[in-house]
Amino acid sequence: MFGRRVAVPRLHCWVGDPGARYSWSGLTLDPLPWPSALTDVRQRVEGLSAHRFNATLVNQYRDGNDSVGWHSDDEKELGPAPVIASISLGVTRKFQLQHKRSRQIFNLPLQHGSLLLMAGPTQQHWRHRIPKEKNIPGARVNLTFRNVLGSQYC
Repeated sequence: MFGRRVAVPRLHCWVGDPGARYSWSGLTLDPLPWPSALTDVRQRVEGLSAHRFNATLVNQYRDGNDSVGWHSDDEKELGPAPVIASISLGVTRKFQLQHKRSRQIFNLPLQHGSLLLMAGPTQQHWRHRIPKEKNIPGARVNLTFRNVLGSQYC
């Protein structure tokens, strides 16, 4: 971050189809193979969202000290208008969206089993985060399904 190495304040792993390599924040991740449980979740998310996904970033927020800072999922591997389907499992955490120009912030409590779909120009005009929060009693796992484009598109 800003030219220096910092620890990622959560646990994560990248799962996907062969070749679905993904780079963000100076990291390049080669996908782990799909476990059967995630294959089933992916099929359900694809049916609900009417979009196909070839990878997922799995984040575990162990408690309220784990977080992710303001960012947009606008890496070139995702194309100009990526569709991202986010499933939350575990304790409710606050998800914040901030408009890049007006700086208006929306707070969305993501409860266990919720599905959030970000599509169209969302990543172009908005950034989002999971802030640190005191008194979070347990863990949350978040699955963010994406479609990583082949190198011919990047």
